[in-house]
Amino acid sequence: MTQQNTDGRPGIAAAIVVNEGRVLMVRRRVSEGQLSWQFPAGKVEPGEAREDAAVRETREETGLTVAAVKVLGERVHPKTGRLMSYTACEVLGGTAHVADTEELAELAWVAHGDISQYVPYGLFEPVQNYLDAAMPS
Repeated sequence: MTQQNTDGRPGIAAAIVVNEGRVLMVRRRVSEGQLSWQFPAGKVEPGEAREDAAVRETREETGLTVAAVKVLGERVHPKTGRLMSYTACEVLGGTAHVADTEELAELAWVAHGDISQYVPYGLFEPVQNYLDAAMPS
């Protein structure tokens, strides 16, 4: 099922990747409003499942090979107005690095207690609940 916004723009799929007690976050070269640090994410291609888009974007942006575990939820993002889906993913292989140097400035593995320093406005509740359960606080 292809995701699209009401204005015809494709939805955005985000990957929530937890490994060794930390979550992967990336900083874009161009901020979207207040969004500086975020999860690996990108447009859902025509005919592509949102879980597959999250896996593909993670590989393209960070070089990590991940597998989708479950969709955590979706919403219209309050800061961007884009339809977002969030998929929990597990690492299968690779080492995270800035693979897409045009799009990303840096990446970080963030501890649970430090997430609010990267995302001061709070996370989507299903994502926060997943991280609370998946990461040591």
